[in-house]
Amino acid sequence: MSAGLLVVGGSYAAVNIVIGAREAGYDGRIRLLSAEPHLPYQRPPLSKAYLLGRDDEAALVIRAEAFYRQQEVDLLLGRSAVQIDRSRGCVRLDDGLVLPYDRLALATGARVRRLPVAGADLDGVLYLRSLEDARLLRDKLAAAERLVVVGGGFVGLEAAASAIQLGKQVTVLESQDRLLARALAAPLAEFLAGAHQRRGVALEFGAQVAALEGDLGRVRAVCTEDGRRFAADLVVVGIGSIPNTELAQTAGIACRDGILVDRFTQTDDPRVFAAGDCARHPSRAGDWLRLESVQNAAEQGRITGATMAGRQIPYEAVPWFWSDQYDLKLQMAGLAAGADRTVCRGEPAEDRFSLFHYRNDRLIAVESVNRPAEHMLARKLLAADRHPPPALAADPGADLRTLLAEPAQAG
Repeated sequence: MSAGLLVVGGSYAAVNIVIGAREAGYDGRIRLLSAEPHLPYQRPPLSKAYLLGRDDEAALVIRAEAFYRQQEVDLLLGRSAVQIDRSRGCVRLDDGLVLPYDRLALATGARVRRLPVAGADLDGVLYLRSLEDARLLRDKLAAAERLVVVGGGFVGLEAAASAIQLGKQVTVLESQDRLLARALAAPLAEFLAGAHQRRGVALEFGAQVAALEGDLGRVRAVCTEDGRRFAADLVVVGIGSIPNTELAQTAGIACRDGILVDRFTQTDDPRVFAAGDCARHPSRAGDWLRLESVQNAAEQGRITGATMAGRQIPYEAVPWFWSDQYDLKLQMAGLAAGADRTVCRGEPAEDRFSLFHYRNDRLIAVESVNRPAEHMLARKLLAADRHPPPALAADPGADLRTLLAEPAQAG
């Protein structure tokens, strides 16, 4: 019997690898191995709808168990891969079982970056990545009054937005001089900061955490290097993530802040592939990216499955992201880093606008707030290499959809 395809990891990338392989016509054996005991589930709701009690755990499941039966996928849940033997084409699990493969996909994701200060091990210091993390946070948040969030990234801000809506006192400590310095352009970050402050969240910038104070083993305050002290019943840390590359690295597969893959998601071993948060891939612009988003995991996962099934399709999707905070839907298409000009379309004062970002008069990204149709249009413009002149993009009466019918621009 053929060893078939082996997928290591859960969540979006792993599920979409399975989907991609079956859609490409692969009819051989597929096994999906996940260290978590649950069916692969959605992570974005953990800091929003789940934390607010609007979604239960059943609503988080990406695909019901019946899907795996219909697709003839063997699920091995609550089992961890500990070693890849590339010469023999097999993976050893933590219980000693050895699984052979014809082709192997690594969708091992990423883990939270831990806060490296005294007191970080106190009770009440939490992280938010997994379902178990979210369960613990939701339980403890119910009894807390004062929440301190360390890190002004998406997860931290979403948790802050949820907590303030639950009637908690919330302070966000950000080490840099603004929110989301690596993810959002400055104008949108400034808008978002104002949105949080108007709803009662205290934002503290330049706040480098020095230590956490506790009493009887429980956290009571966060102290910063400049001498400030913030009382806390609960602390949520969101200071980034680390890709889970150890399995690949110990097998001698090339890694650099992620498992390095080509345009077809293949590693430097022709039988091993990687997708999702753990993978670092060449971008449309020619540089290398490791993206942590549902879009990247899903689309790159399908490409991986198709490639493993023998149908080579390059991964060239335009990156896009979203975040729901309060009644604000933030949607980002493209990457705004390196923009030299930005124009606004719409009204920030009405919480409905888009920022069009340009470099050398070429559109490179669009960030939208409560403009979902404009976000979808932006994705199409970027994918089609269309570049509306900045003055046209800023004109709310201009119909940018007409650009999609024009011939492709040179250059």
